[in-house]
Amino acid sequence: FFIVINEFCERFSYYGMRAVLVLYFKYFLRWDDNFSTAIYHTFVALCYLTPILGALIADSWLGKFKTIVSLSIVYTVGQAVMAVSSINDLTDHNTDGTPDSIVTHVALSMTGLILIALGTGGIKPCVSAFGGDQFEDHQEKQRSRFFSIFYLAINAGSLLSTVITPILRAQQCGIHSKQQCYPLAFGVPAALMAVSLIVFMIGSGMYKKVQPQGNIMVQVCKCIGFAIKNRFRHRSKEYPKREHWLDWASEKYSKRLITQTRMVLKVLFLYIPLPMFWALFDQQGSRWTLQATTMDGNFGAIQIQPDQMQTVNPILIVIMVPVVDAVIYPLIRKCKINFTPLRKMTVGMFLAGLAFIAAALVQLQIDKTLPVFPAAGQSQIKIINLGADNARVTFVPQNFNVSVEPLQGTDYWTFETSQLQSVTVTSGSNNETLNVASAGGNRYTLTVKNTMSGISTQWLLDNVTSKPEEGKNLIRFINNLPWTVNVTMGDADFGELIPLSASNYGVFSGGRADKIVVSTNVTNCTATSNSLGFGGAYTIIINECSGNVAALNYSQDIPPNTVHMAWQIPQYFIMTCGEVVFSVTGLEFSYSQAPSNMKSVLQAGWLLTVAVGNIIVLIVAGASKLSQQWAEYVLFAALLFAVCIIFSVMAYFYTYIDPNEIEAQLDEEEKQAKKDPDVYEKEVEAVSQM
Repeated sequence: FFIVINEFCERFSYYGMRAVLVLYFKYFLRWDDNFSTAIYHTFVALCYLTPILGALIADSWLGKFKTIVSLSIVYTVGQAVMAVSSINDLTDHNTDGTPDSIVTHVALSMTGLILIALGTGGIKPCVSAFGGDQFEDHQEKQRSRFFSIFYLAINAGSLLSTVITPILRAQQCGIHSKQQCYPLAFGVPAALMAVSLIVFMIGSGMYKKVQPQGNIMVQVCKCIGFAIKNRFRHRSKEYPKREHWLDWASEKYSKRLITQTRMVLKVLFLYIPLPMFWALFDQQGSRWTLQATTMDGNFGAIQIQPDQMQTVNPILIVIMVPVVDAVIYPLIRKCKINFTPLRKMTVGMFLAGLAFIAAALVQLQIDKTLPVFPAAGQSQIKIINLGADNARVTFVPQNFNVSVEPLQGTDYWTFETSQLQSVTVTSGSNNETLNVASAGGNRYTLTVKNTMSGISTQWLLDNVTSKPEEGKNLIRFINNLPWTVNVTMGDADFGELIPLSASNYGVFSGGRADKIVVSTNVTNCTATSNSLGFGGAYTIIINECSGNVAALNYSQDIPPNTVHMAWQIPQYFIMTCGEVVFSVTGLEFSYSQAPSNMKSVLQAGWLLTVAVGNIIVLIVAGASKLSQQWAEYVLFAALLFAVCIIFSVMAYFYTYIDPNEIEAQLDEEEKQAKKDPDVYEKEVEAVSQM
């Protein structure tokens, strides 16, 4: 009971923190997509390298219980440091809403992540094994039930955390300024980790604590090392070859250990191509989450946060595992297809590649909706007609004409800044020529209004050269009334606007309709804004204020996200199908081909493939230098397809073994040796002289 609750809280803590991590890097620490992805995968790789350290400490020094307790303390401290590192007000001494010392936050974050990696990785191989230690040999049924509940707790913790922590992150909190609430999103996992530690320690008196008996991984490594060293010493041709290079360890190590090590190395050799699968799989938490930030998360009554899309994977896992086991595999067997474990893993790798092809197709659709911003030597200009007459604008010397209807705006037009000289505006019977003094790389809005005294014009520097982040909207107002007004929208006060002037852009959460109040010396007018989607920028024109109702017109400066997040579901579905036939089958295959006392070695090797996969992401993403994200997705898919072919060839030549049968033969030989030691010694001596 205590161990299951401990595991649930720990998995909630880890996956909850990890769900919002890449967005914390991007939006709080202000790192770009590539650097955020690199640090994210470095952290994940470290989390899967440290289990080897945890296993060595537990088996050779402290024992499982003390290792879990000590590293859980390290883990809890790391989570607390992460929560503190995300407090904006910690270094915001001038209360302007941004940290004054981002270096302090980075240092705290990296310290916290290193401690978390040591903690979560260190206890990973210990907790499940410690749970198994609580049962006697005759309690196989109870042990099996425990592991079922144990893995249910893992999935429940990861599923709930990836739903809840993004909701906590989306809240607004802060002392001096309201920000995304990363302290709460990291603080709750830190609290759960503390609960995990306390619950585990409460049960201390009830546990069966097995003393450390040495680590089999150390023995295996020593055996391999001695065999290599001994073979190098006897590299001369005068020494006869032996059946297997590991047989060169027979002078020091038993035949049983050498045979078992050979069986393990045979499986580990098949692990060599596997990291490429994890390189793609773990990008669900980095690249795919960043992809979701440029998409529309409006699901009707529910607004899905980008980091919540990761919950699709655990939900589908819960559904797909029983479906595949109870329906798909039996159907394949009925079709008389020999669907061996290695063939299943090959299919899983192929499906992961297809998932990235699906991600690339989605990215292509997203790229079509992204606005094109001006390059260094270019300027972009849009026209908004605030008058009651049509306006005609001519750009000189391009002789490019634009007609704008009353109270309407145009799209942005791109010009070479050095070639843009003047603009002629014609509206009604009036005509006016303006000089253009624009700086390259900027966007401008030209407002025109035909009045009784002539054409009134104004140049506005838009100062927005990137799409709003996190699905937020940018909104500004233009006062088209003949008197000064004060404008508020929601909790934001845009201040006083004189006639024909514009406010600065304000940042608002996407998908909301806020109350707009236009105050004058005479009356207050109100209106409710349109629901403006996610990731857009808008200019709202105040045209009329009568009967306490404000008449507004909307001009779109940057289009909102129009590709729906639901389009990510197919890639998550394909990836999850790949995970079910790859990961579950891979562990099952490894255990079926390993000696009974060396399953921990294969577990370490399996976790190592995950770590190497995340390192591959760093190498490929850093070396490819691809400017288009869809192209990077295709590159990863192509690499996995190539590795898939290599793995299928390796699988074709692999010969399945029965470890129990081999160990039974070893037992029989050892029994025979006890009965007739002289014969056995002669056999050993003969082997040594080979």
